[in-house]
Amino acid sequence: MKKLRNALMLAGGLAIALFASSANGQARADALGWKLGAQAWTFNRFTLAEALDKMDSCGIQYVEAFPGQVIGGGIEGKFDYHMSADKQEQVKSLFKKKHKVLVAFGVVVPDSEADWRVLFDFANRMGIQSITSEPQAEYLDLISSLCDKYNIKLAIHDHPKPSHYWHPDSVLAAIKGRSKLMGACADIGHWVRSGLDPVECLRKLDGHIVSLHFKDLNEKSHDAHDVIWGTGVSQMGKVMEVLKAQKFKGLFSAEYEYHWDNNVPEVKASAAYWKQMVSNL
Repeated sequence: MKKLRNALMLAGGLAIALFASSANGQARADALGWKLGAQAWTFNRFTLAEALDKMDSCGIQYVEAFPGQVIGGGIEGKFDYHMSADKQEQVKSLFKKKHKVLVAFGVVVPDSEADWRVLFDFANRMGIQSITSEPQAEYLDLISSLCDKYNIKLAIHDHPKPSHYWHPDSVLAAIKGRSKLMGACADIGHWVRSGLDPVECLRKLDGHIVSLHFKDLNEKSHDAHDVIWGTGVSQMGKVMEVLKAQKFKGLFSAEYEYHWDNNVPEVKASAAYWKQMVSNL
């Protein structure tokens, strides 16, 4: 009985310590203006409703949705910027019911001026703060004007080379002379896949980072796969230190593209790592 009581006391103490660490991390994140979210693509084998539940189990509140995910939760259809006004209201109710905040949407690349206008109108109606995209050059001036009109940010994403935006220089060229609401969605894992140093890339983009797709990889190669944050080669600690020094404020989207059928334990461990690191900054 005494051993059992001691074990329970130890477990209780550990639980309190973990709770305190998480609380400290959240308070520090709020002070820094950092939001821990998840790109719903992490859970693309599931409906959006199921993905929101999985995020909840990982201690993640903020959401970056992607186009084409089956909505679920009793709502027909897929999440897309062409959803009807009624469907948009249903989805907003789903987020409210699940206690999640939709803050970003992408990667989405409209191929006409009319569709870009539809996308920004949709984002405005849904309360989306930033759109993640890899826009064609001919629409950059239009996008700039739409960003200013709606006060919505455009985050240019970097898929690995030969993607046009694989290098920070291409992002800087695209936003030069345009809206201050245009910047980078820094996918640090894809930079590693392209043979780039994520710390140096962030330094090059200083002041122009809208959001991040946060990834730690097992190796420096195009074929690398995700691992729990802090256990790979993406220099997560240094990345966070640089972002703090740059006074970055915004979204860290966990995008875990491995063990698709059940990556919740790894995402949960990564979120815990992030909160612990934040509490020490």
